[in-house]
Amino acid sequence: MDIRIGVTYTAKEIALELADGASADSVKADVDQATTSGNTLWLTDKKGRQIGVPGEKIAYVEIGSEDSNRPIGFG
Repeated sequence: MDIRIGVTYTAKEIALELADGASADSVKADVDQATTSGNTLWLTDKKGRQIGVPGEKIAYVEIGSEDSNRPIGFG
């Protein structure tokens, strides 16, 4: 599952691919909890790296589907 997180006051996004067992509902719950309480949102990507984003700095979160096909090449 692909996730993109927009951070306030910066033009770049945080893009990561979560492990195959991750569910969109659990990610939504984690984002809601981090943004309402001001805690850090911690996510672990497919390679095992941990990414932390302060809840008060999250501008938006885009969650892709688990079985989305990625285009390859210039098409």
